[in-house]
Amino acid sequence: MTGLSDNVIRTIQNARVSSTRSLYECKWGVFECWCAAKHEIPFQCSVAVVLSFLQDLIDQGKAFSTIKVYLAAISACHIGFDNKTVGQYPLVCRFMKGARRALPVSKPLSPSWDLALVLEALSMSPFEPLDEIDLKILSFKTALLLALASAKRVSEIHALSVHSACTQFMPEDAGVVLRPNPAFMPKIVNSITPLELRAFYSPPFASSKQQKLNELCPVRALRIYIERTKGFRECDQLFVSWVKPRKGKPITKQRLSHWIVEAISLAYSSKGHEPPAGLRAHSTRGMSTSWALFKGVTIQDICEAASWSSPHTFARFYKLDVTAQTLAHAVLSVGVES
Repeated sequence: MTGLSDNVIRTIQNARVSSTRSLYECKWGVFECWCAAKHEIPFQCSVAVVLSFLQDLIDQGKAFSTIKVYLAAISACHIGFDNKTVGQYPLVCRFMKGARRALPVSKPLSPSWDLALVLEALSMSPFEPLDEIDLKILSFKTALLLALASAKRVSEIHALSVHSACTQFMPEDAGVVLRPNPAFMPKIVNSITPLELRAFYSPPFASSKQQKLNELCPVRALRIYIERTKGFRECDQLFVSWVKPRKGKPITKQRLSHWIVEAISLAYSSKGHEPPAGLRAHSTRGMSTSWALFKGVTIQDICEAASWSSPHTFARFYKLDVTAQTLAHAVLSVGVES
């Protein structure tokens, strides 16, 4: 960005959220080092140099999604060609189209963890009784239930607020309407809609099945979590830290992701199983939406809930084969059928 002052550059960079800036700075740093080794000036090098760098990434076996991030970082800092950003330049567009064909997106066909096992564990100790369990466990369970019930990104869950204008419980806790902090900038523009959750049965219960469903109710968990944190919270953000010296202060998106992963891991260990390797909080989106489709929810409703503009996104990146019966499904179904 020649001719611009440092203050102007900083203001322009603030158009992106801090997490994106950090990611771009990291990728741009790699490109700077690569250019330095080849005696090139990174912010005004030729298109041939940029394409050589991207080809090196392909040769290293980088995923197409990773290469896209590198290109976005370069486009954000490079002066561009013929009044176009690097990413808009025709030759670069053709290169990326070829890279997409050469590097097909791969995704797991089967779930990385067992939803039935996890839900069974969430209705037992150490996750119940909800009024008495440790606040740490309550936080884990509430975060996981909210992620599964909403199919939202962690960033969208992180943005939820307990302010009276954002969290509104229905009479007799029949449901809740959740809205993010108005300052939240979603990944997909105009994708923010209120999140409405309905309660899963309330006492008195007509059957043990109803009681089990109530123990998995996100509205119940949310109400108890908000009540338990009311006395020490120092902000309106929904999820806050329980650990000193940050007790009552907002947690980061990364910490919320850790909570969701730890909830799944604890569910596995509480059932006597080793948690699967490579658990990710983002997996809850594919898990919940795939099961919703299997249970008869329309693809249009799934895409609306998950803020996907097209069913193509779901089919290509998130849809899992949840029809195959696992050992846990076979064992747990015995208790339901007996």
